Amino acid sequence: MKALVYEGPGQRVWKERAKPAINKPTDAVVQLTHTTICGTDLHILKGDVPSVERGRILGHEGVGIITEVGEGVTNFKAGDRVLISCITSCGRCDFCKRGMYAHCRDGGWILGHLIDGTQAEYVRIPHADNSLHPLPQSLDSAAAVMLSDILPTGHEIGALYGEVGLGDTVAIVGAGPIGLAALLTSRFYSPARIIMIDPDENRLAMARKLGATDIVTDTPLESVRGITAGEGVDVAIEAVGIPETFDICQRLVRPGGHIANVGVHGRSVELHLEDLWIKNVTLRTGLVNTNTIPVLMRIVQAGGLEPATLVTHRFPLDEVEQAYQVFSKAAAEKAIKILLTAE
Repeated sequence: MKALVYEGPGQRVWKERAKPAINKPTDAVVQLTHTTICGTDLHILKGDVPSVERGRILGHEGVGIITEVGEGVTNFKAGDRVLISCITSCGRCDFCKRGMYAHCRDGGWILGHLIDGTQAEYVRIPHADNSLHPLPQSLDSAAAVMLSDILPTGHEIGALYGEVGLGDTVAIVGAGPIGLAALLTSRFYSPARIIMIDPDENRLAMARKLGATDIVTDTPLESVRGITAGEGVDVAIEAVGIPETFDICQRLVRPGGHIANVGVHGRSVELHLEDLWIKNVTLRTGLVNTNTIPVLMRIVQAGGLEPATLVTHRFPLDEVEQAYQVFSKAAAEKAIKILLTAE
């Protein structure tokens, strides 16, 4: 089969690899029909995730058809159309029993990280019964791929960790795919205002289309203080992963507010505890657990959410190298999410 292989910082190659096989009774092998590129993949290529070894197949999102299952798999069979969760979970360990699939003792974020991932023609999925979701034929593949990672991440680590509530003022710093997913899912909780902050006018136009009440391109501190009459925001969601955007969130949050850090940070940030200690602020960070995928899927099926609108570019899977070039120059290319199709 062909797959996109990480060859060290700044290096990736679309090359021939052995097709995966069943290693354990709980495994399934999935033939990919659709996948995508995540900002985390760019972090890996920058060298921000040193635990990713040379030779690793990248990718942790996708939709496909099961070609083979281990004898211990009971919920799926060959021929089933499935959504691949970006988080692998056994469902049995102490963390899984607490709903913390991200910290599964024999899983977590391993696809495209510690084991071979989904930017390939085939992928092996450990703990298939708890790490795959059945997909009805009626559910569009572009929408389904958004359910692998960005929608549950924006929902769980953004809206839920930020405790977005009725009438709140929310600031989302970063209008990339994750920031836009946080916008879409924050709307479930009826905040009064959602302020999107990003220097990219194209992404802010998308944010406005998806329901942002206010957009800010520069001087975010002054702009948001003007919008909120100097009060700050109830919820600040960091959706980039650099010190500057985290600092904006610290300075925007009002007393009693919440900071939800969603971005993947490759460098340390400065925590201004000298300002925050007196403000009764809650700061939460985390890796998505994906336990809200089923409810998000029902909302998408019912038409309450249209995540396929985030897809701006489409490529055949064997043009993944070109797709990376586009995604890595997102502002110039006006790219948000890229759909890679192997059908």
